[in-house]
Amino acid sequence: MINYIASWFDHLETSEGLVLNISIILLLLFMGLFCIIGMKLTNRLVIFSFTKFKGLNKLKWNEAFLKRKVYDRLSHIVPVIIIYAFAPLFPQYLTIILQNIATIYFIVVVVSVISCLLNVVDDIYNTFEYSKYRPIKGFLQVIKIIVYVIAGLQIIAALMGKDPLLLLSGIGAFSAVLMLVFQDSILGLVASIQLSANDMMRIGDWVEMPSYNVDGEVLEISLNIVKIENFDRTVNTVPTYAFMTNSFKNWRGMTEAGGRRIKRSIYIDISSIKFCTKEMLEAFKKIHYLTDYIETKQEEIRTYNEAHNVDYDDVANGRHLTNIGVFRIYIHQYLKYHPKIHKGMTQIVRQLSPVEFGLPIEIYAFTREIVWDQYEGIQSDIFDHILAIIPKFGLRIYQRPSWYDFRNEESQHEKYDRNFIKGTIIGGESAISEEDLKD
Repeated sequence: MINYIASWFDHLETSEGLVLNISIILLLLFMGLFCIIGMKLTNRLVIFSFTKFKGLNKLKWNEAFLKRKVYDRLSHIVPVIIIYAFAPLFPQYLTIILQNIATIYFIVVVVSVISCLLNVVDDIYNTFEYSKYRPIKGFLQVIKIIVYVIAGLQIIAALMGKDPLLLLSGIGAFSAVLMLVFQDSILGLVASIQLSANDMMRIGDWVEMPSYNVDGEVLEISLNIVKIENFDRTVNTVPTYAFMTNSFKNWRGMTEAGGRRIKRSIYIDISSIKFCTKEMLEAFKKIHYLTDYIETKQEEIRTYNEAHNVDYDDVANGRHLTNIGVFRIYIHQYLKYHPKIHKGMTQIVRQLSPVEFGLPIEIYAFTREIVWDQYEGIQSDIFDHILAIIPKFGLRIYQRPSWYDFRNEESQHEKYDRNFIKGTIIGGESAISEEDLKD
């Protein structure tokens, strides 16, 4: 072929070396042109052929192939074949070079096709619901790494003209280097396997990890990183192995159980706690949440006190109801009949140890709604009601004194002083005139 092209320049008085070089360049241009044309035609033919398969379209395989450019990668096989076919037409030294180039080109094409196919498998797998529970991206990335390592060995063997098995036999000498280079990948592989096998985390889970300032929804679990979208719409990337070496909280149980916990305390001013009077008990009976409780308790206490000959002149004797106890029962009954509180989960209203802020009354219950805004709305409504109803039980919420409180106290003192001065009588007349009071 080279000689044929060189014959085109016989009528020109040029050296053989120049003619040979020009012939080689022209043949390379022809080969490159054929590669481009063949690749374009093959690409269109492959796309046209695969779009005819209804099975691929039904599972959206064809769409995934187009998205990941699998057909584009496959069409590169044609240039490899053309280069192999043209290689013997060149001088021997160029033939060897072109064959090595074609070999490396073929390895790269195969690796790129395998990588794209693995991406397609991941895309199709993610269309199924159970992909959230068992993501496979980490495993696919491990396969990619293995393919890349094998391809790298093949390319090195092709360039050196050695058998790949000989390179593999000496790979032990590079194990330390490989461990250093792929340290994160190896740790990520182990972590992703443990996360998946133990079902510790899934795509869509709400996780908290204070050490990495993470509080949001898991978007992606890969070999090296876990991508998490926080509630402020920022995205954090955390090394996969960090979830095995650091503690994190997964809120999936809340979602699966269908209830979100309320755990909040209100502080009662201890000085407002007292025994209930008859008038208070009669008023409490009118509250339909307390009617049965008050009547039952009154009968129980009366029976006990009569059996023990209790002296009613002193409240320290016998048993009596307190306003804080009745209030606690009221909250419990209120939560029990609240339509947004989960009836199948724990409901507790309890006293905690008194502190400098007063006596804590803790409300522990679960809402039926787990969505954040709806949950906060329910919780706010419950405590709005509790805070508003407390004075009806003769109780006060503890609150640190504010400027308003001190101002009122100062006004009360001023009023008291003025009244005291006005009431000071010396010889039947006030010792201080009205003009002095105004001053």
